[in-house]
Amino acid sequence: MILSGGCQCGAVRYAIAQARSAYCCHCTECQKQSASAFGISVRVARTDFEVSGPLACWTRDTDSGSHTDCWFCRECGTRVYHDGHNRPAFVTVKGGSLDAPEAVPVVAHIWTRSRRRDLPLDPALPQWDTQPDGDEQWDRLIAGKP
Repeated sequence: MILSGGCQCGAVRYAIAQARSAYCCHCTECQKQSASAFGISVRVARTDFEVSGPLACWTRDTDSGSHTDCWFCRECGTRVYHDGHNRPAFVTVKGGSLDAPEAVPVVAHIWTRSRRRDLPLDPALPQWDTQPDGDEQWDRLIAGKP
């Protein structure tokens, strides 16, 4: 199933050939970026992602000591995806930018140590105080089998 999405003004569009799941990130960076309690992210193989339109990039440091390129629409400012320097095979698409966000189920919560305590989380979903350790845990999370 091909998924599509884009920015608020429609100038940036993308297609995803395969995405299995999403996760909610409660880190303070996602809170600031989304201007909300958390961000929804969809990890996608770079080879399964095509994007077009007027993009701009802002690069930020990460807790791991790496850097993440944050891509957004130059016209309306909508954050579209992230490109982590320490994981070159993947991009992380911002879940709210999908045309049909319900097509990609949320399977976990990460960085819950900085979450808003007044918003309850589904206890049936796995939670990490920070984030999964290593590629194997990330792969299981993305497959929906944490």
